[in-house]
Amino acid sequence: MTQTPTLAPRPVLVVDFGAQYAQLIARRVREAKVYSEIVPHTFSAEQMLAKDPVAIILSGGPSSVYEEGAPFVDPAIFTAGVPVLGICYGFQAMARALGGDVARTGLREYGGTAIDVCESGVLLSGSPQTQKAWMSHGDSVQRAPEGFTVLATSLGAPVAAFEDTDRRLFGVQWHPEVRHSAHGQAVLERFLYDGAGLAPDWTPGNVIADQVEAIRAQVGDARVICGLSGGVDSSVAAALVQRAVGDQLTCVFVDHGLLRSGEAEQVEEEFVASTGVNLVVVDAQQRFLDALAGVSDPETKRKIIGREFIRVFEQAARDIVAAAGAHQEEVKFLVQGTLYPDVVESGGGEGAANIKSHHNVGGLPDDLAFDLVEPLRTLFKDEVRAVGLELGVPEGIVWRQPFPGPGLGIRIVGEVTKERLDTLRAADLIAREELTKAGLDREIWQCPVVLLADVRSVGVQGDGRTYGHPIVLRPVSSEDAMTADWTRVPYEVLADISTRITNEVADVNRVVLDVTSKPPGTIEWE
Repeated sequence: MTQTPTLAPRPVLVVDFGAQYAQLIARRVREAKVYSEIVPHTFSAEQMLAKDPVAIILSGGPSSVYEEGAPFVDPAIFTAGVPVLGICYGFQAMARALGGDVARTGLREYGGTAIDVCESGVLLSGSPQTQKAWMSHGDSVQRAPEGFTVLATSLGAPVAAFEDTDRRLFGVQWHPEVRHSAHGQAVLERFLYDGAGLAPDWTPGNVIADQVEAIRAQVGDARVICGLSGGVDSSVAAALVQRAVGDQLTCVFVDHGLLRSGEAEQVEEEFVASTGVNLVVVDAQQRFLDALAGVSDPETKRKIIGREFIRVFEQAARDIVAAAGAHQEEVKFLVQGTLYPDVVESGGGEGAANIKSHHNVGGLPDDLAFDLVEPLRTLFKDEVRAVGLELGVPEGIVWRQPFPGPGLGIRIVGEVTKERLDTLRAADLIAREELTKAGLDREIWQCPVVLLADVRSVGVQGDGRTYGHPIVLRPVSSEDAMTADWTRVPYEVLADISTRITNEVADVNRVVLDVTSKPPGTIEWE
């Protein structure tokens, strides 16, 4: 088996103690133009140091340092000469491992909390004396370990931040990675630039160079196929692999009948014209409809769609080899545009909950016949867009609103049928047209349009009583897909969308607006 060499720069390791914020910490480090990787808390100090990290960040987590079986921080990482920053649970675990006192105070702090800076030091240099930060803790550090300077306090945390510049060890009780912490990014950058002495020199160009070399090392001279959906993720993944291995790659576009209006044409015309990639189009609409017949459960739908995708890819691979003639090797690799949020929400992190199975992660069949090539697996959506622009992927695709791999199949609440797909497609097209006309395409990260197929509501249309389906608009804004807020679309735009949908789409007599943030709701309804 070909071993892929380690081609990335020396990483800042983010040690994941079971909180989804670990991925957000890694993203914020990258925003500071410093490369980061995530490792599970089960890694030993020896395993962490074997990665030759330039710094280590200990994430927050749901545990208490006093719980039986709580994640343990090996003190060896504090004597290895590597700069370390502890955050929330990581801060408390660091304090306890180094001889400080951590206790339950009975005064919890959740959400926005006032922080009083008593000593700016390195970590809080330039910070205001009083600032708002995002807290989430019940325990607190009561006494800092010997050699540490206390930098800040709060009502519920006598020691809310500390540092030992001689050993390059730092910690904060709050979450600097979330936007609710007013000066959080500055705290991370002070640690990276001043505490750890790192330079902000990690860019999309570095990602491309590293991934191209890694793909070549993994693939060698083997044949590769890529499931191309026309979305930014699969398009950028395909462009990366094509740059690495050229004609060894064939892209397979599966028209599964779950696409939005005009998407098949966009793939065949826009992406292929700009990249010259080899493309095979497979019409599998009836196959997917047959497989989904009678199925309403969301998880079952996702797994069926994931399974059918792979089966179609396997057949496409056999057809590609057959068309190439005799003495051709089988297709060994499948390229997927898997991103970090896909992996996290599918339970792919140490201690992470399985929120939903993404078709290309938790939905893959056990008997997968391919080795996977996933060059975007450690990237967030905004990073993928930056890489795509650097690769020359058309802006119309790079800035296309995200669309789930299972397509409209998970935007129909209920059984998927051709008639329901046609209804949803028509409503979705109207919403996209009106949002584009209003100039909101960049302001709105995405606007899922959902058909409540198993719900009917009474309406009046043409002086008569109707009993039609509701359509839900879900406009959201997000930077990283881990959190999102509903977008305040102007009322007149919503009115135009509602009027057109109820006038032009048969069997729909009501349009409603989803004003739920993530969390608690996910982006998709299913």
